[in-house]
Amino acid sequence: MVHSTQIKFNDIEKKIIEQLKYGHTNEEIGKILHMSRHTIKYYISSILNKTGAVNRINAVFLLASGGYFKEI
Repeated sequence: MVHSTQIKFNDIEKKIIEQLKYGHTNEEIGKILHMSRHTIKYYISSILNKTGAVNRINAVFLLASGGYFKEI
């Protein structure tokens, strides 16, 4: 379990995490946030590193089980 209060995400990462929660692809997130999918990929890699997740689904699961979505 990830204790989400111990992980510090920047504002862009927080916005991307919110979109990951809904299962959006990099391209969809890029359109929503007006960024390139390559930029989104960069931030998702950062999110995965911070959470220790192996993929985006695992990251959302770890954050949810750690109470992240209750905080926002």
